[in-house]
Amino acid sequence: MSSSFQSPLNTSGTYSFAPSMGEAVLYAYGLCGIRRTALTQSHFEDARIATNMLMARWSADGVNLWQVDLQCISLVQGTATYAVPYNTIVMLDGYYTINSGNQEIDRIMTPISRTEYANYSNKSQQGAPTVFWFDRLLSPTVTLWPTPNGQQAQFKYYRLRQTQDSNLQGGQNVEVPVYFLEPYVFGLATRLAGVWAPDRAPSLKVMADEAWDVATKQNRESGNVYITPMISGYYR
Repeated sequence: MSSSFQSPLNTSGTYSFAPSMGEAVLYAYGLCGIRRTALTQSHFEDARIATNMLMARWSADGVNLWQVDLQCISLVQGTATYAVPYNTIVMLDGYYTINSGNQEIDRIMTPISRTEYANYSNKSQQGAPTVFWFDRLLSPTVTLWPTPNGQQAQFKYYRLRQTQDSNLQGGQNVEVPVYFLEPYVFGLATRLAGVWAPDRAPSLKVMADEAWDVATKQNRESGNVYITPMISGYYR
């Protein structure tokens, strides 16, 4: 026997709220006390720069989950160093893949520092890679050790990438999820107030920080971490 339940609320049934950058800029200037009719080309140019500076700051402030993606590099026997896309902020988890018939087998690898890689005496030694070094250049690279011996098909890694550019033209959106729209607008208003409404900047900064704290509570993975102490050495 089945029963149906219909909500008494007359809701939209849609989930498409995504204000364009232009709309967000107008709202941010409103928070600064600047009416839309008073805005000039200089206001919008400052807003474009402020938005992209804010997104760059957020990319440096932690791992934003919506900017994490999986990248793959085809491995070549005897080649240790490979190019990495320039918009990579930092590498997270890395592993290599072995093709065994119709099945792929993955082996986790661990990151190391430049200093640790420099300590390896035989950098051309071939084998199954166990570690990787991400060299954070303007044109970044990743180096595997030991050097792949031809049995590994791909190096795969999760990375934090740069946020996409924000533009006012064409009604484009800013690349943030809905739960980060409020800290984005308050953060943008704070930066704009520093130029156009300095008296409002302190209060807007308080609201921006509060909105950021709320949003970042959702910007985390929900997996649990278990730590179990080894006590066998104390009891025989």
